[in-house]
Amino acid sequence: MVVASRIFSPDRAAAAFRLQALVGALAERASRVEVLTTRASPDSATEFLMVFGDDEILRVRRWPVLRDSSGYVRGYLPYMSFDVPLAIRLLMARRPDVVVVEPPPTTGAVVRAVTIVRSALSRRPLPYVYYAADVWSDASESTGAPDIVVRLVRRLEQYALRGAAEVVAVSDGVAERVRQLGAQSVQVVPNGIDTDIFCVDDPTPPGARSARERYGIPDGPFLLYAGTASEWQGAEVFAEAMRQVTEEMPSAKLVFLGQGSSWSALRRIADDLPVGVIELRALVGPLEAAAWHRAASGAVVSVKPGLGYDFAYPTKVLAALACGTPVVYAGPGPAAADITANNLGEAVAYDAERVASAMVAALSADFYEPAQRRKAQWVQDHRSIQATGRAAADVVLDAIGR
Repeated sequence: MVVASRIFSPDRAAAAFRLQALVGALAERASRVEVLTTRASPDSATEFLMVFGDDEILRVRRWPVLRDSSGYVRGYLPYMSFDVPLAIRLLMARRPDVVVVEPPPTTGAVVRAVTIVRSALSRRPLPYVYYAADVWSDASESTGAPDIVVRLVRRLEQYALRGAAEVVAVSDGVAERVRQLGAQSVQVVPNGIDTDIFCVDDPTPPGARSARERYGIPDGPFLLYAGTASEWQGAEVFAEAMRQVTEEMPSAKLVFLGQGSSWSALRRIADDLPVGVIELRALVGPLEAAAWHRAASGAVVSVKPGLGYDFAYPTKVLAALACGTPVVYAGPGPAAADITANNLGEAVAYDAERVASAMVAALSADFYEPAQRRKAQWVQDHRSIQATGRAAADVVLDAIGR
């Protein structure tokens, strides 16, 4: 089988972790997997890269592509730099039993077109599975893209979804929407997190320098935003809320570990506040991110409402909870319901004043180890990436022969 995605390990993104878990689950069942992806960006961490001893089980084939200034394969030209060669790579690859494709819809459209050609040449169907983490056409519309662009993206997304033997949706909201766009068979497999890395207990060996020393983690209480900060996440709400937070707690700190289109806005807000109130640091690998989570008083995560991602479930939530760290969540979505129902932190409206109150409460809370372990156990029970990878693999294997 073939996995076609512009994002794969060691890229630091939810899609990379999700696909790695899927590929790992397929390889465990002795399924031969070939991954057609991009050449990794120079600053990508390698600690998440899978290595299998048998090259016949897993082959990762990389292609150079255009990346934006933050290192992402994002934008029309970068997508084309992957999609156009992908068509040729898929045509030349040994015929698989099934193809798995990750968005954007342009990639899905390429996969459908190629599988049609290869099905006709071999006179037997070549199915593909579309892994829908979100709905790109809705997001394009909500961010103010020109109507012609929205219509084109929607047409491509519908074309990709309608031809899929199976669609894997990461939430019930995504599943409902892709059915409306024409998907015939949809299975919900939520995102998960690697609980071997994101965990309560620090794996630092005895006698070694502490994580705080190794990574420069501050000694005092702080809140953490770890991961991509883009338009639909709206991480600026936490930076703005720090104006109010510091009035009540002058020593409060907010640390951003990441990258994204919101970075320049976050820097402007940080420059308006006293030095050290907001720290902006580069994106780090999973092992270091887990150490930061364990040290934080709380993690902050947001989804900006009305941008087409109201049903998103940010993996940042799971990374924090797996480390026993409570979450301050701002915005709509299923994550808010889980946090509230299971007492995993505090979910509030996307509003700087409401967010500031929740941030002060998180910074003021006492450390309580049983509560930490209860949060981590909830992730183990419901959202470990090992379990979600196996569930996605079941969907892919069921699609063979359709």
